[in-house]
Amino acid sequence: MHDVAAEKVEGAAPAEFPVPAGCYAQNVVSVRHYTDRLFSFRITRPQSFRFRSGEFVMIGLPNAAKPVFRAYSVASPAWDDELEFYSIKVPDGPLTRHLQKIRPGDTVLMRQKSTGTLVLDALTPAKRLWMIATGTGVAPFASLIRDPETYDKFEEVVLANTCRDVAELAYGNELVAALKDDPLIGEFAAGRLRYVAATTREASPLMGRITARIADGSLFAGLGLAPFDPTVDRVMICGSMEMLKDVKALVEAAGLEEGSVAEPGQFVVERAFVG
Repeated sequence: MHDVAAEKVEGAAPAEFPVPAGCYAQNVVSVRHYTDRLFSFRITRPQSFRFRSGEFVMIGLPNAAKPVFRAYSVASPAWDDELEFYSIKVPDGPLTRHLQKIRPGDTVLMRQKSTGTLVLDALTPAKRLWMIATGTGVAPFASLIRDPETYDKFEEVVLANTCRDVAELAYGNELVAALKDDPLIGEFAAGRLRYVAATTREASPLMGRITARIADGSLFAGLGLAPFDPTVDRVMICGSMEMLKDVKALVEAAGLEEGSVAEPGQFVVERAFVG
């Protein structure tokens, strides 16, 4: 794990190409590499930019006349002064092969509109909110578990974070651990946020694919909870396409109906990906 920088850097590196219309050009504040596949970075936040916790934006780099943009969930909460993102490194990815090399002071492009389905407004009221994540799919939930509104709307929040290896859980593990001492969120999350971290390849205290643990009931048994119930539970899902499809089927089999901002329901799925 390597921190490129922790301090705020003033002044962006000169862009190689003009900033496209409808975009912000923001400074990279810090970069942290967790593994050879995962890293996070923070950028300055435009004063005029507003978003709902759980939404995503389109991110690019000023390295071409027509830069490549990809969808990235904002991992920081809506109240944060900076914007945080969590990314996979794709060796031949049109964007991430360059993005993984950014350093503090560099320029990152961001389209001015945020959107997405993983927002509280897309769910009807209930007691418990489940956040089911694999890999970098934990990013929108990193935003939501740090938003006081999440705890205003739900009595209990469960974040189930599944990765291949133990090192890939570091981002989520540290995030949840830090909430205990967070002056704004600590009191909201105390005793109400439950975190389940599991691996699928490397040995760890809890292993198994999230789909298998939902199907065999072990996810619920380990928490002392009943399986998904439409009268009690709401579910947000973010991860690989295969995982989304499989978990959606399991949730629907439990009787939950998919929702959207236009028509709130009992579960939502995010289909935006980084490449």
